Amino acid sequence: MKTVCFYFQVHQPWRLKTYRFFQMGNDHNYLDDFTNRAIMQKVARECYLPMNALLLSLIEENKGKVKCSFSITGSAVEQFKVYAPEVLESFKRLAETGCVEFLGETYSHSLSSLYSVDEFKQEVKLHSAMLKEEFGVKPTAFRNTELIYSDEIAKAVEDMGFKTMLAEGAKHILGWKSPNFVYSDAVDNKLRLLLRNYKLSDDIAFRFSNEGWPEWPLTADKFAQWVAEENGDIVNLFMDYETFGEHQKAATGIFDFMKALPAALLNKGVEFATVSEASKRLQPVAVLHCPYAMSWADEERDVTAWLGNDLQNEAFSKLYALAPKVKKAKNKDFEYVWHFMQNSDHFYYMATKWFSDGDVHSYFNPYGSAYEAFINYMNVLADFEIELNKL
Repeated sequence: MKTVCFYFQVHQPWRLKTYRFFQMGNDHNYLDDFTNRAIMQKVARECYLPMNALLLSLIEENKGKVKCSFSITGSAVEQFKVYAPEVLESFKRLAETGCVEFLGETYSHSLSSLYSVDEFKQEVKLHSAMLKEEFGVKPTAFRNTELIYSDEIAKAVEDMGFKTMLAEGAKHILGWKSPNFVYSDAVDNKLRLLLRNYKLSDDIAFRFSNEGWPEWPLTADKFAQWVAEENGDIVNLFMDYETFGEHQKAATGIFDFMKALPAALLNKGVEFATVSEASKRLQPVAVLHCPYAMSWADEERDVTAWLGNDLQNEAFSKLYALAPKVKKAKNKDFEYVWHFMQNSDHFYYMATKWFSDGDVHSYFNPYGSAYEAFINYMNVLADFEIELNKL
Protein backbone atom coordinates (compact mmCIF):
# COMPACT_ATOMS: atom_id res chain seq x y z
CA MET A 1 0.00 0.00 0.00
CA LYS A 2 1.30 3.48 -0.93
CA THR A 3 1.79 5.97 1.91
CA VAL A 4 1.46 9.75 1.67
CA CYS A 5 3.13 12.01 4.21
CA PHE A 6 1.99 15.64 4.42
CA TYR A 7 4.32 17.99 6.25
CA PHE A 8 3.71 21.72 6.72
CA GLN A 9 6.17 24.43 7.77
CA VAL A 10 4.66 27.21 9.93
CA HIS A 11 6.89 30.25 10.30
CA GLN A 12 6.63 34.01 10.50
CA PRO A 13 9.79 36.08 11.00
CA TRP A 14 10.00 39.09 13.28
CA ARG A 15 10.40 41.92 10.75
CA LEU A 16 12.74 44.79 11.56
CA LYS A 17 11.64 48.39 11.29
CA THR A 18 13.61 50.86 9.21
CA TYR A 19 16.55 51.56 11.50
CA ARG A 20 18.94 54.32 10.53
CA PHE A 21 22.50 55.07 11.60
CA PHE A 22 21.54 58.08 13.76
CA GLN A 23 19.17 55.91 15.85
CA MET A 24 22.08 53.87 17.19
CA GLY A 25 22.65 54.38 20.89
CA ASN A 26 19.19 55.92 21.34
CA ASP A 27 16.54 53.53 19.99
CA HIS A 28 16.61 49.90 21.10
CA ASN A 29 13.19 48.91 19.82
CA TYR A 30 14.09 47.15 16.57
CA LEU A 31 10.82 45.58 15.43
CA ASP A 32 8.17 46.85 13.03
CA ASP A 33 5.20 46.15 15.30
CA PHE A 34 2.62 47.48 12.86
CA THR A 35 3.83 45.28 9.98
CA ASN A 36 4.29 42.21 12.15
CA ARG A 37 0.76 42.53 13.55
CA ALA A 38 -0.80 43.24 10.15
CA ILE A 39 0.89 40.32 8.40
CA MET A 40 0.21 37.83 11.21
CA GLN A 41 -3.45 38.76 11.43
CA LYS A 42 -3.82 38.64 7.64
CA VAL A 43 -2.18 35.19 7.39
CA ALA A 44 -4.21 33.97 10.39
CA ARG A 45 -7.41 35.07 8.68
CA GLU A 46 -6.54 33.77 5.21
CA CYS A 47 -4.54 30.64 6.04
CA TYR A 48 -4.04 29.39 9.59
CA LEU A 49 -7.59 29.57 10.91
CA PRO A 50 -9.48 28.26 7.84
CA MET A 51 -6.89 25.56 7.08
CA ASN A 52 -6.71 24.36 10.70
CA ALA A 53 -10.51 24.19 10.79
CA LEU A 54 -10.52 22.23 7.53
CA LEU A 55 -7.88 19.78 8.78
CA LEU A 56 -9.78 19.24 12.02
CA SER A 57 -12.99 18.44 10.13
CA LEU A 58 -11.15 16.10 7.72
CA ILE A 59 -9.59 14.21 10.64
CA GLU A 60 -12.98 13.83 12.33
CA GLU A 61 -14.87 12.92 9.13
CA ASN A 62 -12.33 10.27 8.20
CA LYS A 63 -12.16 8.85 11.74
CA GLY A 64 -8.46 9.53 12.19
CA LYS A 65 -7.31 8.22 8.80
CA VAL A 66 -6.12 11.69 7.77
CA LYS A 67 -2.78 12.58 9.34
CA CYS A 68 -0.13 15.24 8.88
CA SER A 69 2.97 16.73 10.50
CA PHE A 70 3.93 20.31 11.35
CA SER A 71 6.98 22.19 12.44
CA ILE A 72 6.13 25.52 14.06
CA THR A 73 8.95 27.93 14.86
CA GLY A 74 9.35 29.77 18.13
CA SER A 75 9.06 33.04 16.20
CA ALA A 76 5.63 32.00 14.92
CA VAL A 77 4.40 30.92 18.37
CA GLU A 78 5.60 34.21 19.90
CA GLN A 79 3.57 36.11 17.32
CA PHE A 80 0.50 33.89 17.80
CA LYS A 81 0.53 34.78 21.49
CA VAL A 82 0.81 38.52 20.87
CA TYR A 83 -1.28 39.02 17.72
CA ALA A 84 -3.49 35.94 17.12
CA PRO A 85 -3.98 33.73 20.23
CA GLU A 86 -6.91 31.99 18.53
CA VAL A 87 -4.44 30.46 16.05
CA LEU A 88 -2.42 28.88 18.84
CA GLU A 89 -5.63 27.45 20.32
CA SER A 90 -6.58 25.97 16.93
CA PHE A 91 -3.20 24.21 16.70
CA LYS A 92 -3.72 22.84 20.22
CA ARG A 93 -7.07 21.39 19.11
CA LEU A 94 -5.27 19.66 16.23
CA ALA A 95 -2.68 18.30 18.67
CA GLU A 96 -5.47 16.78 20.78
CA THR A 97 -6.69 14.64 17.84
CA GLY A 98 -3.59 12.41 18.01
CA CYS A 99 -3.42 12.57 14.21
CA VAL A 100 -0.98 15.48 14.02
CA GLU A 101 2.74 15.26 14.78
CA PHE A 102 4.85 18.27 15.76
CA LEU A 103 8.46 18.07 14.63
CA GLY A 104 11.61 19.47 16.18
CA GLU A 105 13.03 22.63 14.58
CA THR A 106 15.39 25.46 15.39
CA TYR A 107 13.55 27.82 17.73
CA SER A 108 14.43 30.93 15.70
CA HIS A 109 14.22 29.36 12.24
CA SER A 110 17.95 30.03 12.20
CA LEU A 111 20.99 29.02 10.18
CA SER A 112 22.77 27.92 13.38
CA SER A 113 23.42 24.44 11.95
CA LEU A 114 25.81 26.12 9.49
CA TYR A 115 27.63 27.96 12.28
CA SER A 116 28.31 25.60 15.18
CA VAL A 117 26.99 22.35 16.60
CA ASP A 118 26.70 23.86 20.09
CA GLU A 119 24.62 26.84 18.96
CA PHE A 120 22.48 24.54 16.81
CA LYS A 121 21.78 22.17 19.71
CA GLN A 122 20.87 25.07 21.97
CA GLU A 123 18.32 26.31 19.42
CA VAL A 124 16.78 22.85 19.06
CA LYS A 125 16.65 22.36 22.83
CA LEU A 126 14.75 25.65 23.21
CA HIS A 127 12.31 24.62 20.50
CA SER A 128 11.66 21.22 22.09
CA ALA A 129 10.96 22.94 25.42
CA MET A 130 8.45 25.22 23.67
CA LEU A 131 6.65 22.24 22.09
CA LYS A 132 6.42 20.57 25.49
CA GLU A 133 5.02 23.71 27.10
CA GLU A 134 2.52 24.63 24.39
CA PHE A 135 1.41 21.24 23.03
CA GLY A 136 2.53 18.73 25.65
CA VAL A 137 4.65 16.78 23.16
CA LYS A 138 8.29 15.76 22.86
CA PRO A 139 9.43 15.62 19.23
CA THR A 140 11.15 12.49 17.91
CA ALA A 141 11.41 13.66 14.29
CA PHE A 142 13.33 16.71 13.11
CA ARG A 143 13.09 19.24 10.33
CA ASN A 144 15.91 21.75 10.02
CA THR A 145 15.43 25.34 8.84
CA GLU A 146 14.70 25.37 5.09
CA LEU A 147 15.29 21.58 5.02
CA ILE A 148 19.03 22.25 5.33
CA TYR A 149 20.74 18.87 5.55
CA SER A 150 24.23 17.38 5.43
CA ASP A 151 25.98 14.33 6.88
CA GLU A 152 27.45 16.52 9.64
CA ILE A 153 24.06 18.03 10.55
CA ALA A 154 22.50 14.55 10.56
CA LYS A 155 25.06 13.43 13.14
CA ALA A 156 24.19 16.37 15.42
CA VAL A 157 20.47 15.65 15.05
CA GLU A 158 20.94 12.00 15.91
CA ASP A 159 23.09 12.95 18.92
CA MET A 160 20.11 14.94 20.21
CA GLY A 161 17.98 11.80 20.25
CA PHE A 162 15.91 12.26 17.11
CA LYS A 163 14.99 9.12 15.15
CA THR A 164 13.91 10.68 11.86
CA MET A 165 14.81 13.76 9.81
CA LEU A 166 13.37 15.44 6.73
CA ALA A 167 15.46 16.46 3.73
CA GLU A 168 15.06 17.56 0.12
CA GLY A 169 14.87 14.94 -2.60
CA ALA A 170 17.58 16.79 -4.52
CA LYS A 171 18.69 15.31 -7.83
CA HIS A 172 22.37 16.12 -7.30
CA ILE A 173 22.32 14.02 -4.12
CA LEU A 174 19.93 11.24 -5.15
CA GLY A 175 21.26 10.72 -8.67
CA TRP A 176 19.21 7.92 -10.21
CA LYS A 177 17.49 7.05 -6.91
CA SER A 178 13.90 8.01 -6.08
CA PRO A 179 12.76 10.27 -3.20
CA ASN A 180 9.83 7.88 -2.68
CA PHE A 181 11.62 5.62 -0.21
CA VAL A 182 12.96 5.91 3.31
CA TYR A 183 16.76 6.34 3.51
CA SER A 184 19.28 6.40 6.34
CA ASP A 185 22.11 8.82 7.13
CA ALA A 186 25.65 8.15 5.93
CA VAL A 187 27.42 8.53 9.29
CA ASP A 188 26.15 5.52 11.25
CA ASN A 189 22.93 4.64 9.41
CA LYS A 190 20.70 5.12 12.48
CA LEU A 191 18.77 8.24 11.46
CA ARG A 192 15.81 7.62 9.12
CA LEU A 193 15.43 10.14 6.31
CA LEU A 194 12.23 11.18 4.55
CA LEU A 195 12.87 13.07 1.31
CA ARG A 196 10.58 15.64 -0.27
CA ASN A 197 9.01 14.77 -3.61
CA TYR A 198 9.56 18.28 -4.92
CA LYS A 199 7.65 17.85 -8.17
CA LEU A 200 4.36 16.84 -6.59
CA SER A 201 4.88 19.19 -3.62
CA ASP A 202 5.43 22.14 -5.96
CA ASP A 203 2.44 21.17 -8.10
CA ILE A 204 0.36 22.25 -5.10
CA ALA A 205 2.59 24.93 -3.57
CA PHE A 206 3.57 26.82 -6.74
CA ARG A 207 1.72 25.61 -9.83
CA PHE A 208 -1.82 25.12 -8.51
CA SER A 209 -3.15 28.50 -9.69
CA ASN A 210 -0.96 28.86 -12.79
CA GLU A 211 -3.39 28.89 -15.71
CA GLY A 212 -0.45 28.54 -18.12
CA TRP A 213 0.48 25.18 -16.59
CA PRO A 214 -0.55 22.33 -18.94
CA GLU A 215 -2.11 20.42 -16.00
CA TRP A 216 -4.28 23.35 -14.88
CA PRO A 217 -6.81 23.07 -13.34
CA LEU A 218 -5.52 20.55 -10.81
CA THR A 219 -8.29 18.38 -9.36
CA ALA A 220 -8.13 16.13 -6.31
CA ASP A 221 -8.80 13.02 -8.41
CA LYS A 222 -6.05 13.88 -10.89
CA PHE A 223 -3.52 14.53 -8.12
CA ALA A 224 -4.51 11.38 -6.22
CA GLN A 225 -3.93 9.39 -9.41
CA TRP A 226 -0.44 10.89 -9.77
CA VAL A 227 0.40 9.94 -6.16
CA ALA A 228 -0.91 6.38 -6.66
CA GLU A 229 1.15 5.99 -9.86
CA GLU A 230 4.44 7.10 -8.28
CA ASN A 231 7.05 4.36 -7.95
CA GLY A 232 8.19 3.62 -4.42
CA ASP A 233 6.77 3.23 -0.92
CA ILE A 234 5.96 6.79 0.11
CA VAL A 235 5.22 10.19 -1.39
CA ASN A 236 6.40 13.02 0.85
CA LEU A 237 4.54 16.26 0.23
CA PHE A 238 6.38 18.98 2.14
CA MET A 239 5.42 22.67 1.81
CA ASP A 240 4.95 25.97 3.60
CA TYR A 241 1.60 26.06 5.39
CA GLU A 242 1.03 29.56 3.98
CA THR A 243 0.49 27.81 0.62
CA PHE A 244 -3.14 27.51 1.66
CA GLY A 245 -4.95 30.82 1.41
CA GLU A 246 -1.88 33.05 1.33
CA HIS A 247 0.35 31.99 -1.61
CA GLN A 248 -2.58 30.19 -3.24
CA LYS A 249 -5.59 32.37 -2.46
CA ALA A 250 -8.97 30.94 -1.49
CA ALA A 251 -10.35 32.12 -4.85
CA THR A 252 -8.06 29.65 -6.65
CA GLY A 253 -10.04 26.78 -5.13
CA ILE A 254 -7.13 25.53 -2.98
CA PHE A 255 -9.35 24.83 0.05
CA ASP A 256 -11.89 22.92 -2.04
CA PHE A 257 -9.01 20.92 -3.50
CA MET A 258 -7.67 20.01 -0.06
CA LYS A 259 -11.17 19.19 1.19
CA ALA A 260 -11.62 16.66 -1.61
CA LEU A 261 -8.06 15.27 -1.61
CA PRO A 262 -8.18 12.86 1.39
CA ALA A 263 -11.18 10.94 0.02
CA ALA A 264 -9.57 10.82 -3.44
CA LEU A 265 -6.32 9.44 -1.98
CA LEU A 266 -8.05 6.92 0.29
CA ASN A 267 -10.13 5.71 -2.66
CA LYS A 268 -6.89 4.99 -4.54
CA GLY A 269 -5.65 2.84 -1.66
CA VAL A 270 -3.21 5.51 -0.44
CA GLU A 271 -2.89 5.78 3.34
CA PHE A 272 -1.81 8.78 5.39
CA ALA A 273 1.03 8.73 7.93
CA THR A 274 2.84 11.21 10.12
CA VAL A 275 6.60 11.52 9.68
CA SER A 276 7.39 9.21 12.61
CA GLU A 277 4.75 6.65 11.64
CA ALA A 278 6.14 6.47 8.11
CA SER A 279 9.73 6.03 9.30
CA LYS A 280 8.69 3.21 11.67
CA ARG A 281 6.49 1.49 9.10
CA LEU A 282 8.96 1.51 6.21
CA GLN A 283 12.50 0.16 6.09
CA PRO A 284 15.39 2.23 4.65
CA VAL A 285 16.42 1.09 1.18
CA ALA A 286 19.83 2.80 1.03
CA VAL A 287 22.22 5.28 2.63
CA LEU A 288 22.09 8.95 1.59
CA HIS A 289 25.51 10.61 1.27
CA CYS A 290 25.42 14.41 1.54
CA PRO A 291 28.86 15.89 2.29
CA TYR A 292 27.75 19.49 1.61
CA ALA A 293 24.66 21.27 2.92
CA MET A 294 21.58 21.14 0.73
CA SER A 295 18.15 22.76 1.16
CA TRP A 296 14.78 22.98 -0.54
CA ALA A 297 15.47 26.43 -2.03
CA ASP A 298 15.89 27.41 -5.67
CA GLU A 299 17.03 25.23 -8.55
CA GLU A 300 20.42 24.62 -6.96
CA ARG A 301 18.97 23.12 -3.72
CA ASP A 302 21.92 24.55 -1.79
CA VAL A 303 22.32 27.29 0.86
CA THR A 304 23.26 30.18 -1.46
CA ALA A 305 19.82 31.77 -0.99
CA TRP A 306 21.04 32.77 2.51
CA LEU A 307 24.84 32.63 2.34
CA GLY A 308 25.57 33.18 -1.34
CA ASN A 309 27.12 36.66 -1.41
CA ASP A 310 29.49 38.91 0.56
CA LEU A 311 26.67 40.86 2.20
CA GLN A 312 25.07 37.72 3.61
CA ASN A 313 28.36 36.22 4.75
CA GLU A 314 29.41 39.45 6.44
CA ALA A 315 26.10 39.72 8.32
CA PHE A 316 26.18 36.03 9.27
CA SER A 317 29.76 36.26 10.61
CA LYS A 318 29.04 39.47 12.52
CA LEU A 319 25.90 38.00 14.09
CA TYR A 320 27.43 34.79 15.35
CA ALA A 321 30.58 36.56 16.56
CA LEU A 322 28.26 37.96 19.26
CA ALA A 323 27.21 34.51 20.50
CA PRO A 324 29.74 34.32 23.37
CA LYS A 325 28.73 37.78 24.63
CA VAL A 326 25.03 36.91 24.57
CA LYS A 327 25.68 33.70 26.50
CA LYS A 328 27.78 35.55 29.05
CA ALA A 329 25.13 38.26 29.52
CA LYS A 330 22.41 35.82 30.66
CA ASN A 331 19.81 38.52 30.07
CA LYS A 332 16.27 37.71 28.85
CA ASP A 333 15.92 40.92 26.83
CA PHE A 334 19.18 40.36 24.99
CA GLU A 335 18.32 36.69 24.38
CA TYR A 336 14.98 37.74 22.87
CA VAL A 337 16.72 40.05 20.38
CA TRP A 338 19.38 37.42 19.74
CA HIS A 339 16.70 34.95 18.68
CA PHE A 340 14.81 37.16 16.25
CA MET A 341 18.05 38.42 14.71
CA GLN A 342 18.82 34.80 13.78
CA ASN A 343 15.69 34.40 11.61
CA SER A 344 16.96 33.08 8.27
CA ASP A 345 14.61 35.50 6.50
CA HIS A 346 16.93 38.44 7.24
CA PHE A 347 19.65 36.77 5.16
CA TYR A 348 17.17 35.78 2.46
CA TYR A 349 16.29 39.45 1.99
CA MET A 350 19.96 40.10 1.13
CA ALA A 351 19.97 37.57 -1.74
CA THR A 352 21.21 38.78 -5.12
CA LYS A 353 20.67 35.59 -7.11
CA TRP A 354 17.89 36.55 -9.48
CA PHE A 355 18.72 34.20 -12.35
CA SER A 356 16.80 31.13 -11.19
CA ASP A 357 14.09 31.99 -8.67
CA GLY A 358 14.22 35.77 -8.63
CA ASP A 359 10.46 36.16 -8.54
CA VAL A 360 10.33 34.12 -5.32
CA HIS A 361 13.08 36.17 -3.68
CA SER A 362 11.46 39.49 -4.63
CA TYR A 363 7.95 38.36 -3.64
CA PHE A 364 8.90 37.85 0.01
CA ASN A 365 11.30 40.79 0.25
CA PRO A 366 10.13 44.00 2.04
CA TYR A 367 13.31 45.84 1.00
CA GLY A 368 14.05 47.67 -2.24
CA SER A 369 17.43 45.97 -2.64
CA ALA A 370 19.76 43.45 -1.04
CA TYR A 371 22.03 46.32 0.02
CA GLU A 372 19.14 48.10 1.75
CA ALA A 373 18.31 44.89 3.65
CA PHE A 374 21.97 44.51 4.62
CA ILE A 375 22.40 48.09 5.86
CA ASN A 376 19.21 47.97 7.92
CA TYR A 377 20.18 44.65 9.51
CA MET A 378 23.73 45.77 10.25
CA ASN A 379 22.52 49.02 11.85
CA VAL A 380 20.34 47.03 14.25
CA LEU A 381 23.15 44.56 14.91
CA ALA A 382 25.59 47.42 15.62
CA ASP A 383 23.27 48.95 18.23
CA PHE A 384 22.68 45.52 19.76
CA GLU A 385 26.45 45.06 20.09
CA ILE A 386 26.88 48.51 21.66
CA GLU A 387 24.30 47.61 24.32
CA LEU A 388 25.86 44.18 24.87
CA ASN A 389 29.24 45.79 25.47
CA LYS A 390 27.78 47.96 28.25
CA LEU A 391 27.01 44.91 30.37
